[in-house]
Amino acid sequence: MRSIRNLRIVGIVEGISFLVLLLIAMPLKYYFEFPLAVQWVGWAHGVLFILYIGAVILAIRAMNWSLYGVLIALVASLVPGGTFILDGSLKKREAYLHSTKTGS
Repeated sequence: MRSIRNLRIVGIVEGISFLVLLLIAMPLKYYFEFPLAVQWVGWAHGVLFILYIGAVILAIRAMNWSLYGVLIALVASLVPGGTFILDGSLKKREAYLHSTKTGS
């Protein structure tokens, strides 16, 4: 269950960094000639993207994912806002596992 929680956290932060890169850093670079924004935000997003892939791999068993499920989770990180959409199913699975663990 901890692996699902970690995936949710990394997914949200990675999703935010992707949106910041697309909606703030890139306009700063191309419209205001400030390329340093993309350099720093892009670097941070790259690190978070790698952490996200690792978190997906670690959550495979807890999520009971097939290869298709893993591919969906990985593709979610390539679509702006995709990790936020995926978070809904992660949250449901986390709640289900918590309820079965506590017997509620």
